[in-house]
Amino acid sequence: MINFAIVGYGHIGRRHATHILENDQARLVAVCDTNEAAMARAAEDGHQVFPSIDRMLDSIQADVVCVCTPNYLHMEHTVTTLRHGCHAIVEKPMALSTEECDVMIAASEQYGKMIFAVKQNRYNEPVRLVKELIADGKLGTILMVQVNCFWNRNDFYYAQSSWRGKKQMDGGCLFTQFSHFVDILYYLNGDIAEAKGYVTNFLHRHNTEFEDTGVFSMKAVNGSIVNFNFTTCSFQKNMEGSITLMGEKGTLKIGGQYLNTIEYQCIEGEQLPDVNITCKANDYGAYSGSMSNHDKLIANVIDVLLYGKPMTTTAAEGRKVISIIEKMYHGASGQ
Repeated sequence: MINFAIVGYGHIGRRHATHILENDQARLVAVCDTNEAAMARAAEDGHQVFPSIDRMLDSIQADVVCVCTPNYLHMEHTVTTLRHGCHAIVEKPMALSTEECDVMIAASEQYGKMIFAVKQNRYNEPVRLVKELIADGKLGTILMVQVNCFWNRNDFYYAQSSWRGKKQMDGGCLFTQFSHFVDILYYLNGDIAEAKGYVTNFLHRHNTEFEDTGVFSMKAVNGSIVNFNFTTCSFQKNMEGSITLMGEKGTLKIGGQYLNTIEYQCIEGEQLPDVNITCKANDYGAYSGSMSNHDKLIANVIDVLLYGKPMTTTAAEGRKVISIIEKMYHGASGQ
């Protein structure tokens, strides 16, 4: 049995709690949050509640802490978790800079505890199938990749939390909304060597300090050309989250709103099974997020700790995603 605790009991913290409680090899021993309303919800949900992470970890016996706090607190809460002798699950983005990631990784090594970076879209069935296809060389050399992220984030979304939309706390769209898509680009096609693009804020200047739309042209380390388009201005709802790969032996598109379907394919001597996963997005009422695969995330943590199985996403991979985001922003003009 693995004992879990959660720091941060907002939408995603409650998602973690649900899947911990559903796993018969996991036990949720405590929750902490500084927000009184969140603490009240946690108490109503039947959890032992603490007002601070230090007080919680001084009072309980936990093996793993899920860090589900706002982006700018991920480094602080992860290092605190590791210092108390617990492994850390860190929600996306792992941190807001590679320098923060390095501090976290150094603490992991110092205290001998692991960091699990949350990248739940890697568990999507279409992504898994395409990863195997690429690993087996059945697409041949990848020539071009296109990523489209067309989502909606309205005024209500930004009004829910004071940190959202603030550059120093939130980081920007590529950190908060679209880091999962940067991760899948990296997971399937490898690192980025060069990035140039343009970002602007069309509709959110009254409540955000950064872009709401961007386009990037990039060159990957493997030589392929990558086009990455994103926006939070999609009218009224999320419309598309997709990645299209052009290889010398095949072309395919993982699409839908959340990388949940294989929209088309033409592969030399191959045919992937039809996949169309529905009703699997993280539903937060007024808006939806990426695919809800946190049950598989919790299961992977347990498999690693109890049975020595491989970690799905390491801290080094989480840092790589932040590195790519930094390259993109560094290569961007406009605002």
